[in-house]
Amino acid sequence: MPHTWKSVVSAAAVAAALFAATGAGAQEIAVGTIGASSDSPFFIADKRGYFKDEGLTVKFIRFDSAAKAMAPLGTGELLVASGATSAALYNAVKRGVPLKIVADKAKNPPGFGFESLLVRKDLEGKIKTLADFKGRKIAISAAGNSEDFLVDYALHKAGMTIHDVEPVYLGFPQHIAAFTNGGIDVSLTVEPSISSILKAEKAVRFLGVDEFYPQFETAVVFYSEKFIKERPEDAKKFMRAFLRGARDYNDALDGDRLTAPAAADVIPILTEYSFIKNPDVYRAMRSHYVDPNGTNNVASLKDVWQFFKNEKLIDGSVTVDQVVDPSFAKWAAEQLGPYKKKTAAR
Repeated sequence: MPHTWKSVVSAAAVAAALFAATGAGAQEIAVGTIGASSDSPFFIADKRGYFKDEGLTVKFIRFDSAAKAMAPLGTGELLVASGATSAALYNAVKRGVPLKIVADKAKNPPGFGFESLLVRKDLEGKIKTLADFKGRKIAISAAGNSEDFLVDYALHKAGMTIHDVEPVYLGFPQHIAAFTNGGIDVSLTVEPSISSILKAEKAVRFLGVDEFYPQFETAVVFYSEKFIKERPEDAKKFMRAFLRGARDYNDALDGDRLTAPAAADVIPILTEYSFIKNPDVYRAMRSHYVDPNGTNNVASLKDVWQFFKNEKLIDGSVTVDQVVDPSFAKWAAEQLGPYKKKTAAR
């Protein structure tokens, strides 16, 4: 089934794309993504007809950051979106923007190097421990999101906080240039940017998130309240299709690499839908894990929330428990039954 895709780079384009998505058909579901490999379950579910099996039609709308999808998600122009949690999420809910975290989209179990701290190549002998990060310039993707927390959490292991370093807020694709020109000393980076940086020999891997915070929840799936209240059956069906895609994605993993037999059928889907068009990149990079039942690591979400509150980025009046709704993932997982990894190609 050919997919429908719109790339969004400006406010005007957002409005036009959302109008097209909502105007094309009453039952069409507008889904905000960033087009990255972590959106794999959406892409697999669409390509393999899992949404169609549920009687659903999906339109993907690409945003250059997940934060920009929050406003249209709150108004119900988008029904589904995904990305990292942020202070902006809790502040939006406080302002009356109704949305929920409904499933996991990316985790870092032990042995999965999808997200890591990197050190500039020429500093490899000088930065040997986390204590050596003091006063250094550290690239983080955006202020007030979960990556801020991760840097702070890692630094606590050396008796420091994020205030003992100099954050430099740069999107992941910009990290390689910043390492090249000496603008940063350290970064918290995700794949495929990690592979590009290591291949160019601009930095070395220092410590994986899976090592200092195993099972950390890097990204989640959001539902708009409009989707939940006005189309509850479709919201359940969407989740069932999403989890089928997540399970297919996990079938393609051999450890944290897309090298299992099932990857031969999955990688072409990812090159078609995502912004990474070279299949060799998928085979080489270290991948994330998606919970096959969509279960969120609520404890990690609460740790991030506490950091936001401590930093006075939120006032704490909106809690994690108020924002997380596990009912859709639980229903879908029960419908699908226990996950058993398939060892052969489809």
